Amino acid sequence: MDNLQWLDPFDMHYHFPDVSEALTEPDGLLAAGGDLSAERIMKAYRCGIFPWYSDGQPILWWSPDPRLVLYPEKLKISRSLRKRLRQQEFSITINRSFTEVIEACSQSRDADSGTWITEDMKQAYIHLHQLGHAHSVEAWKDGKLVGGLYGIASGQVFFGESMFTRETDASKVAFAHFVQWLQQRDFKLIDCQVESAHLISLGAENISREAFVKKLSSLCDVQKNAGQLNDFSGKEIK
Repeated sequence: MDNLQWLDPFDMHYHFPDVSEALTEPDGLLAAGGDLSAERIMKAYRCGIFPWYSDGQPILWWSPDPRLVLYPEKLKISRSLRKRLRQQEFSITINRSFTEVIEACSQSRDADSGTWITEDMKQAYIHLHQLGHAHSVEAWKDGKLVGGLYGIASGQVFFGESMFTRETDASKVAFAHFVQWLQQRDFKLIDCQVESAHLISLGAENISREAFVKKLSSLCDVQKNAGQLNDFSGKEIK
């Protein structure tokens, strides 16, 4: 990382390098350092950048190319998932238990590989939730939290961060309901960051980083929709 640009934690303008300067190996690594202030993190998302690092590393900032996204209207619901949705086994809520969701996501990784959701990251996103930027979606069964996901909303974009499940298909059901709910409220794009077979199966697709950043420049400027998630805090959405 000798040639990597280091961010000044005291820079109150929260400057980032242009995403075109990101490394190709490792793919998308753009900068290091800075801080996890709410202002810097939100600036990063609106520029197509996100933090991702492990304990013992400096804060690392990424903007991979291509970028995995899901257009809400292109959500694919398989026959098996459609069956689970009809069974109504889970109740799905928004922002009822953000801290518990991010804690569960941080514990859902392989114990040997560690987690990128460090304690500092958890506290930063809990603060973003308190400010109305970060949101959780929960799946409940018999009064217990059994799956969910969290991310950042800005304008008409939802930036997905992580999900977990303790019951088969719980997070898939939560995600499917949430995507449909977002579509009804005119959200245009869901950022899935990097390719995974699971998200591809749900309709996500790769687009170029250039196209992604161009979409953000207009979609993140629409301020009315992100607040709608707060309006439904704690409520069941199906």
